[in-house]
Amino acid sequence: GEFMSWLLHQLHIGLGGTRKPGSSVIHEIFQGKVQVTTMTEPRNESNDKGGEEEDDRGGSDEEPDQPQAPLAPQHLKTNEHKPQAMVGTTTETHFLQLTLDITEKPLFRDEDGGLVIPQEPLVNVLKKFDGVSFSDALAQNGEAQMKRYQLLKLPPYLILHLARFKSNRYSREKNPTIVAFPVKNFDLSDYVHIPGGREKPPTEAEVRAMNVKDLKALLARHGQDALAKNVVEKSELVEATVDFVVKSLPDLLAEKYNLVANITHDSPSDVGREGKHDPLQEGSYKCHVQHKATGQWYLMQDLHVEETMPQLIGLSESYLLIFERQI
Repeated sequence: GEFMSWLLHQLHIGLGGTRKPGSSVIHEIFQGKVQVTTMTEPRNESNDKGGEEEDDRGGSDEEPDQPQAPLAPQHLKTNEHKPQAMVGTTTETHFLQLTLDITEKPLFRDEDGGLVIPQEPLVNVLKKFDGVSFSDALAQNGEAQMKRYQLLKLPPYLILHLARFKSNRYSREKNPTIVAFPVKNFDLSDYVHIPGGREKPPTEAEVRAMNVKDLKALLARHGQDALAKNVVEKSELVEATVDFVVKSLPDLLAEKYNLVANITHDSPSDVGREGKHDPLQEGSYKCHVQHKATGQWYLMQDLHVEETMPQLIGLSESYLLIFERQI
């Protein structure tokens, strides 16, 4: 996750990007926007010597005039309701990837002595960004805070970093919990807040009642100008627009994504749990990549490439997920 953040930032700079959002193709493809609400206990200004926590695991491309808003603090627990007797500040910042914390779960052994690996749905891990829950966090100065994250805009390609590794001064530990996620039609509409509400597609009756100018404007607004080309009769334009509104527009208005790549870190499940071994030394990285023209999935490790089934992707210890917005 840290390497991906560094790589995207270096590519952004190398392509002439600046701190201005959208100033490079990297920003256009991977940059999203999030609103962060930070709650702190009121205190005297004379005692205010600490600073905000700085954590660039969500991307390091914030505007210089915007306060830094960390995307991945150390979370302790989640609360559904706004804390009482605390002072809140709200900032907006941009991200190139979202860092998700996986709940630590105990490992159990089955009747044969093998370890039973726990599972967690991705929707539970994404609760951090539901715009409702407050999560406990610590600032750099040790001050207790509570943060809420509300997604405002998702990019064409969404990178999710599952934070599996924890380090202390003695050892590095890995959380082997399997995060279950959909390969297709991953709907994030409920996580994105759109001021004024999400646009609703017109009904078939409303489309048929439109004039030619309104029909063309509707198609152009959603990037479907080509449907209006070479159409002579209004009836043909109406049928083409109705077909688009019924079959394609609902998915375009929704925040639906398909998986295009999945980077995993495989290691024995007990490695790193007792601090005897370093999971990064014992494990290995693999990558699932989809060939878009054929839809075939491949498992890649170094120079070894083999075909695989999409049903097996969700059973791996995913570390980085890359989703593409449906168009």
